[in-house]
Amino acid sequence: MTKRLVLILIFLFLAASILGGLFWLGRKENKKGIKPAPEKVQPPTEEISVPPLPGSGEEKPPPPPVSMARLKKAGCVTDGLLSQYNPDSDQFIGLVNRSNCYYLHRAIETWRNPPRFEVVNNVMNRIAKKDVVYDMFIAEALDTNDNYQNAESGHYFRFRKMCHQNSLNHWGEHTCVPTFSSSEYRDYLRYITRRAIDLGVQSFTFGQIYMQESSSRKYAPQIVKKIRAYAEKKGVDVVIGAQTDSITDQKYLKLFDFIEGGVGIDSNGDVENGPCLSTRGSCWALLWNKAYSAKAKNVLLHLDWTGIPSDDLDIFARMSPEKRAETLQKLYRKFTSQNMGFLMPYFGVLDKNNGGCFGPKKRYYSPDNAYGCRDEDAINAILGGK
Repeated sequence: MTKRLVLILIFLFLAASILGGLFWLGRKENKKGIKPAPEKVQPPTEEISVPPLPGSGEEKPPPPPVSMARLKKAGCVTDGLLSQYNPDSDQFIGLVNRSNCYYLHRAIETWRNPPRFEVVNNVMNRIAKKDVVYDMFIAEALDTNDNYQNAESGHYFRFRKMCHQNSLNHWGEHTCVPTFSSSEYRDYLRYITRRAIDLGVQSFTFGQIYMQESSSRKYAPQIVKKIRAYAEKKGVDVVIGAQTDSITDQKYLKLFDFIEGGVGIDSNGDVENGPCLSTRGSCWALLWNKAYSAKAKNVLLHLDWTGIPSDDLDIFARMSPEKRAETLQKLYRKFTSQNMGFLMPYFGVLDKNNGGCFGPKKRYYSPDNAYGCRDEDAINAILGGK
């Protein structure tokens, strides 16, 4: 074999050894965790749960049990307190903090507006009075154009599916009357009542429930039962009421811890004794009458308001300061002496051309001493037992 051939064979042997070594090292490195480039991952197809809105899902320790006896003697209509319905929200919060109110009726207002729980939670945290019972008013009016999401599931509620047939525009453009027979409405009620309970709300009032009912009245017992069951699960004591108007079915009325409605005063602050207010065409029920009160667990009364001149609150606002104080004292004594509740007016709607005293704007009543009516001291004295 020539010297040249030997050199070629040596070169080929060395080359083969080097290539084999590199291949062995590559396999060894791969065993240490070096992986090929990942394939493109497809997004999951299942529904993803959307986390709650900031503040809206914050659960709080269960509040003390509700005292119905105290509720009837220290109740106040604080319409939209937690919904910032009052155009001067800070002043309203200060008024409530100075008050002797225990029960804050309609603190969450849902008239044509779903509850914004992040706002509710924020206002709750600014109220210094802690020994209070908050009420959510479940209104008989919806806005069919509302864009409102279940923050837990991501579902956007379809408000038009919640409406009674032929009730579109009942309360104005893009409104309707909801019906318990709609599963979408029942889902909506389940969601808002549970979120409210998580925040410590202990009272729920159905507005004009006879309008929200189905013809069979079979859904209210189911809805009430589910609210109570969830509250019990969370350790929250709740009371549930309704504006039942002229309903006299005892079994139905006793579904609720209380029924509530207006008193129907005249310009002298007096009330009638019959079952219906004589100045109204149909039966506007006077709930303290035995036709209703004898069949209900509890009765709560207040100065009714809808923003028309003939309503209780409008009549009240046109009285002199002395007459207003006298009227509140008279109504409070009359009804609490009969083991009923009379709720003091802390905020409500007036006819803008009322001509009487008013609060932050002409269309709102407030007893705050910062405004024109200045009934705050008289109300606190009554609730304070003076």
